[in-house]
Amino acid sequence: MPSLLECSIDTVIKIFHQYSTEESHHDRLSQNEFKELVQKELPNFLKKEDRDEEAIKEILEDLDTNGDKQLSFEEFSMLVAKLTEAAHEEMHKNNPKGDKHSHGSGFGKSQGSCQSQGGHSH
Repeated sequence: MPSLLECSIDTVIKIFHQYSTEESHHDRLSQNEFKELVQKELPNFLKKEDRDEEAIKEILEDLDTNGDKQLSFEEFSMLVAKLTEAAHEEMHKNNPKGDKHSHGSGFGKSQGSCQSQGGHSH
């Protein structure tokens, strides 16, 4: 049985391909596919950051390191890494770091089938 982290990695890959296969290139997210992915899969991030369509376009441009106006999985994974770090920092806002510290929620309460929901402590 895979671990929670292994399942999470598998989920990120599946979500990328769920959206990247909607248009012509199956291993890249077009601007429209990326916009749809962000709006549907990152609603708490959008609320927290008060993102609009122009901001989503700017995010894609920042991630698009080769300038082809699409995101490869490698480029997309940078977003996942940055969001993971930002969520971790958000969890620490009202919970001090250090030994035996605890975490609040990141961009929003976990929903769906996540095995580990809400905060945790070390």
